Amino acid sequence: MCYDIKASLEAQLKRARHYGNEQAIEEIIEKLAPLSDLPLYHVSGFNHPKLFIYPDSSPYEPTLATWGLVPFWVKDKTQLRNLWNKTLNARGETIFEKPSFRNSAKNKRCIIYVDGFYEHHHFRGKTYPFYLSRKDGEPMALAGLWSEWADPETGEFINTFTIVTTKGNAMMTRIHNNPRAAGPRMPLILPDELADKWLEHIEDELDKKTIQELIQSYPEDQLKAHTVSRLRGKEYPGNIREITKEVTYAELEF
Repeated sequence: MCYDIKASLEAQLKRARHYGNEQAIEEIIEKLAPLSDLPLYHVSGFNHPKLFIYPDSSPYEPTLATWGLVPFWVKDKTQLRNLWNKTLNARGETIFEKPSFRNSAKNKRCIIYVDGFYEHHHFRGKTYPFYLSRKDGEPMALAGLWSEWADPETGEFINTFTIVTTKGNAMMTRIHNNPRAAGPRMPLILPDELADKWLEHIEDELDKKTIQELIQSYPEDQLKAHTVSRLRGKEYPGNIREITKEVTYAELEF
Protein backbone atom coordinates (compact mmCIF):
# COMPACT_ATOMS: atom_id res chain seq x y z
CA MET A 1 0.00 0.00 0.00
CA CYS A 2 1.01 3.64 -0.02
CA TYR A 3 -0.54 5.71 2.73
CA ASP A 4 2.52 7.72 3.87
CA ILE A 5 4.78 9.84 1.67
CA LYS A 6 7.44 12.53 1.67
CA ALA A 7 6.87 15.31 -0.87
CA SER A 8 9.08 18.38 -0.97
CA LEU A 9 8.33 21.34 -3.22
CA GLU A 10 11.48 20.66 -5.24
CA ALA A 11 10.50 17.03 -5.85
CA GLN A 12 7.00 18.07 -6.85
CA LEU A 13 8.36 20.58 -9.37
CA LYS A 14 10.64 18.08 -11.14
CA ARG A 15 8.44 17.72 -14.21
CA ALA A 16 7.67 21.44 -14.43
CA ARG A 17 11.38 22.29 -14.32
CA HIS A 18 12.15 19.72 -17.01
CA TYR A 19 9.53 20.95 -19.45
CA GLY A 20 8.90 24.54 -18.40
CA ASN A 21 10.79 27.77 -17.91
CA GLU A 22 12.04 29.62 -14.86
CA GLN A 23 9.35 32.29 -15.02
CA ALA A 24 6.60 29.66 -14.91
CA ILE A 25 8.31 27.95 -11.99
CA GLU A 26 8.50 31.21 -10.05
CA GLU A 27 4.79 31.83 -10.61
CA ILE A 28 3.96 28.35 -9.31
CA ILE A 29 6.11 28.89 -6.24
CA GLU A 30 4.63 32.33 -5.59
CA LYS A 31 0.94 31.68 -6.31
CA LEU A 32 0.19 27.97 -5.99
CA ALA A 33 2.66 26.58 -3.45
CA PRO A 34 1.23 28.64 -0.53
CA LEU A 35 -2.16 27.01 -1.17
CA SER A 36 -0.68 23.53 -0.75
CA ASP A 37 0.40 21.69 2.41
CA LEU A 38 4.01 21.49 1.22
CA PRO A 39 6.60 20.71 2.39
CA LEU A 40 5.46 17.27 3.53
CA TYR A 41 8.40 15.48 5.16
CA HIS A 42 5.88 12.91 6.32
CA VAL A 43 2.16 12.89 5.78
CA SER A 44 -0.54 10.26 5.96
CA GLY A 45 -3.09 10.08 3.22
CA PHE A 46 -5.76 9.84 5.90
CA ASN A 47 -5.10 13.54 6.57
CA HIS A 48 -6.06 14.28 2.95
CA PRO A 49 -3.26 16.78 2.22
CA LYS A 50 -3.20 19.15 -0.73
CA LEU A 51 -0.22 18.75 -3.07
CA PHE A 52 0.68 18.99 -6.74
CA ILE A 53 -0.28 16.51 -9.43
CA TYR A 54 0.37 16.55 -13.18
CA PRO A 55 -2.95 15.60 -14.83
CA ASP A 56 -3.23 14.34 -18.39
CA SER A 57 -5.14 17.52 -19.21
CA SER A 58 -2.09 19.59 -18.21
CA PRO A 59 0.90 17.23 -18.36
CA TYR A 60 3.63 19.85 -17.94
CA GLU A 61 2.01 22.20 -15.43
CA PRO A 62 1.11 21.05 -11.91
CA THR A 63 -2.25 21.65 -10.34
CA LEU A 64 -3.34 21.35 -6.72
CA ALA A 65 -5.31 18.28 -5.66
CA THR A 66 -6.39 16.62 -2.43
CA TRP A 67 -5.30 13.05 -1.68
CA GLY A 68 -8.30 10.73 -1.68
CA LEU A 69 -10.17 10.44 -4.96
CA VAL A 70 -13.80 11.62 -4.99
CA PRO A 71 -15.64 10.22 -8.04
CA PHE A 72 -17.86 12.63 -9.96
CA TRP A 73 -20.96 10.64 -8.96
CA VAL A 74 -20.60 11.30 -5.20
CA LYS A 75 -23.78 13.16 -4.23
CA ASP A 76 -22.93 14.92 -0.98
CA LYS A 77 -20.35 15.31 1.79
CA THR A 78 -21.85 12.44 3.81
CA GLN A 79 -21.19 10.05 0.94
CA LEU A 80 -17.78 11.67 0.48
CA ARG A 81 -16.78 11.05 4.11
CA ASN A 82 -17.88 7.41 3.86
CA LEU A 83 -15.76 6.87 0.76
CA TRP A 84 -12.76 9.18 1.10
CA ASN A 85 -10.46 6.98 3.20
CA LYS A 86 -11.14 4.05 0.87
CA THR A 87 -9.83 5.79 -2.24
CA LEU A 88 -6.31 6.78 -1.14
CA ASN A 89 -4.95 3.89 -3.21
CA ALA A 90 -6.22 2.10 -6.30
CA ARG A 91 -5.11 -1.44 -7.14
CA GLY A 92 -3.59 -1.22 -10.60
CA GLU A 93 -4.94 -4.61 -11.63
CA THR A 94 -8.56 -3.47 -11.26
CA ILE A 95 -8.61 0.29 -12.03
CA PHE A 96 -10.60 -0.26 -15.22
CA GLU A 97 -13.23 -2.28 -13.36
CA LYS A 98 -13.92 -0.62 -9.99
CA PRO A 99 -16.75 1.95 -10.03
CA SER A 100 -14.71 4.46 -8.03
CA PHE A 101 -11.81 4.41 -10.48
CA ARG A 102 -12.81 3.19 -13.93
CA ASN A 103 -13.83 6.57 -15.33
CA SER A 104 -10.58 8.16 -14.13
CA ALA A 105 -8.53 5.18 -15.35
CA LYS A 106 -9.82 5.80 -18.85
CA ASN A 107 -9.98 9.58 -18.94
CA LYS A 108 -8.12 11.13 -16.01
CA ARG A 109 -4.67 9.82 -15.17
CA CYS A 110 -1.95 11.83 -13.44
CA ILE A 111 1.58 11.71 -12.03
CA ILE A 112 2.53 12.64 -8.48
CA TYR A 113 6.20 13.40 -7.81
CA VAL A 114 7.45 12.53 -4.32
CA ASP A 115 10.81 12.16 -2.60
CA GLY A 116 9.86 8.74 -1.24
CA PHE A 117 7.30 6.78 0.71
CA TYR A 118 6.99 4.97 4.03
CA GLU A 119 5.92 1.43 4.78
CA HIS A 120 5.53 -0.54 8.01
CA HIS A 121 7.22 -3.86 8.79
CA HIS A 122 5.66 -6.27 11.29
CA PHE A 123 7.93 -8.08 13.73
CA ARG A 124 6.94 -9.89 16.92
CA GLY A 125 3.70 -8.01 17.38
CA LYS A 126 5.13 -4.53 16.72
CA THR A 127 5.44 -2.39 13.62
CA TYR A 128 8.59 -0.64 12.39
CA PRO A 129 8.48 2.16 9.79
CA PHE A 130 10.77 2.12 6.77
CA TYR A 131 11.49 4.98 4.38
CA LEU A 132 12.02 4.04 0.73
CA SER A 133 13.49 6.23 -1.99
CA ARG A 134 15.36 5.98 -5.27
CA LYS A 135 19.05 5.10 -4.97
CA ASP A 136 20.01 7.92 -7.30
CA GLY A 137 18.25 10.48 -5.08
CA GLU A 138 15.85 11.58 -7.83
CA PRO A 139 12.14 12.08 -7.09
CA MET A 140 9.77 9.21 -7.77
CA ALA A 141 7.06 9.57 -10.41
CA LEU A 142 4.01 7.84 -8.92
CA ALA A 143 1.14 6.85 -11.20
CA GLY A 144 -2.19 8.24 -10.11
CA LEU A 145 -5.80 8.83 -11.08
CA TRP A 146 -7.61 12.10 -10.56
CA SER A 147 -11.15 13.42 -10.55
CA GLU A 148 -12.94 16.73 -10.40
CA TRP A 149 -15.84 16.86 -7.95
CA ALA A 150 -18.40 19.63 -7.62
CA ASP A 151 -19.58 20.30 -4.06
CA PRO A 152 -23.40 20.55 -4.43
CA GLU A 153 -23.63 22.83 -1.39
CA THR A 154 -21.11 25.46 -2.46
CA GLY A 155 -20.63 24.80 -6.17
CA GLU A 156 -16.88 24.64 -5.55
CA PHE A 157 -14.86 22.32 -7.78
CA ILE A 158 -12.29 20.15 -5.99
CA ASN A 159 -9.49 18.19 -7.67
CA THR A 160 -8.74 14.88 -5.93
CA PHE A 161 -6.42 11.97 -6.66
CA THR A 162 -5.48 8.44 -5.72
CA ILE A 163 -2.12 6.64 -5.94
CA VAL A 164 -2.11 3.49 -8.05
CA THR A 165 -0.47 0.43 -6.47
CA THR A 166 0.96 -2.77 -7.85
CA LYS A 167 2.48 -6.03 -6.64
CA GLY A 168 5.47 -5.51 -4.34
CA ASN A 169 8.97 -6.34 -5.54
CA ALA A 170 11.40 -8.50 -3.53
CA MET A 171 12.32 -5.60 -1.21
CA MET A 172 8.67 -4.86 -0.48
CA THR A 173 8.01 -8.54 0.11
CA ARG A 174 10.48 -8.37 2.98
CA ILE A 175 9.22 -5.05 4.36
CA HIS A 176 5.46 -5.06 3.73
CA ASN A 177 4.64 -8.26 5.60
CA ASN A 178 1.34 -7.27 7.19
CA PRO A 179 -0.36 -10.58 8.03
CA ARG A 180 -3.77 -9.01 7.33
CA ALA A 181 -2.80 -7.79 3.86
CA ALA A 182 -3.39 -9.83 0.73
CA GLY A 183 0.26 -9.93 -0.26
CA PRO A 184 2.89 -7.17 -0.41
CA ARG A 185 2.02 -4.03 -2.36
CA MET A 186 3.87 -0.90 -3.45
CA PRO A 187 3.05 2.33 -5.28
CA LEU A 188 3.30 2.18 -9.05
CA ILE A 189 6.60 4.00 -9.63
CA LEU A 190 7.02 4.98 -13.27
CA PRO A 191 10.51 4.87 -14.80
CA ASP A 192 11.38 8.37 -16.01
CA GLU A 193 11.48 7.26 -19.63
CA LEU A 194 7.94 5.81 -19.43
CA ALA A 195 6.20 8.46 -17.35
CA ASP A 196 4.76 10.28 -20.38
CA LYS A 197 3.03 7.11 -21.56
CA TRP A 198 0.91 7.04 -18.40
CA LEU A 199 -0.67 10.35 -19.45
CA GLU A 200 -1.50 9.36 -23.04
CA HIS A 201 -5.16 9.35 -24.08
CA ILE A 202 -6.98 6.05 -24.51
CA GLU A 203 -8.78 5.76 -27.83
CA ASP A 204 -9.12 1.98 -28.14
CA GLU A 205 -8.31 -1.36 -26.49
CA LEU A 206 -4.73 -1.24 -27.74
CA ASP A 207 -4.17 2.06 -25.92
CA LYS A 208 -5.75 0.58 -22.79
CA LYS A 209 -3.39 -2.41 -23.00
CA THR A 210 -0.42 -0.03 -23.25
CA ILE A 211 -1.46 1.59 -19.96
CA GLN A 212 -1.99 -1.79 -18.30
CA GLU A 213 1.49 -2.91 -19.35
CA LEU A 214 2.97 -0.02 -17.35
CA ILE A 215 1.57 -1.51 -14.13
CA GLN A 216 4.76 -3.27 -13.03
CA SER A 217 6.85 -3.51 -9.87
CA TYR A 218 9.75 -1.04 -9.75
CA PRO A 219 13.17 -2.77 -9.82
CA GLU A 220 14.48 -3.54 -6.34
CA ASP A 221 18.06 -2.66 -7.29
CA GLN A 222 17.02 0.95 -7.94
CA LEU A 223 15.57 1.51 -4.45
CA LYS A 224 17.01 1.92 -0.98
CA ALA A 225 15.32 1.59 2.42
CA HIS A 226 16.03 2.21 6.10
CA THR A 227 14.09 2.35 9.35
CA VAL A 228 12.94 5.73 10.68
CA SER A 229 11.17 7.24 13.69
CA ARG A 230 7.68 6.12 14.66
CA LEU A 231 5.01 7.48 12.35
CA ARG A 232 2.12 6.84 14.71
CA GLY A 233 1.29 7.37 18.37
CA LYS A 234 2.93 9.45 21.08
CA GLU A 235 6.46 8.89 19.73
CA TYR A 236 5.63 10.45 16.37
CA PRO A 237 7.76 13.61 16.00
CA GLY A 238 5.49 15.19 13.39
CA ASN A 239 6.08 16.67 9.96
CA ILE A 240 9.74 17.58 10.50
CA ARG A 241 12.69 17.43 8.13
CA GLU A 242 14.57 14.97 10.36
CA ILE A 243 11.86 12.31 10.14
CA THR A 244 13.61 10.52 7.27
CA LYS A 245 16.81 10.17 9.31
CA GLU A 246 17.74 6.54 9.93
CA VAL A 247 16.79 5.15 13.34
CA THR A 248 18.06 1.79 14.54
CA TYR A 249 15.84 -0.55 16.53
CA ALA A 250 18.06 -2.96 18.45
CA GLU A 251 15.31 -5.53 18.84
CA LEU A 252 14.42 -5.64 15.15
CA GLU A 253 15.75 -8.60 13.21
CA PHE A 254 15.50 -7.82 9.51
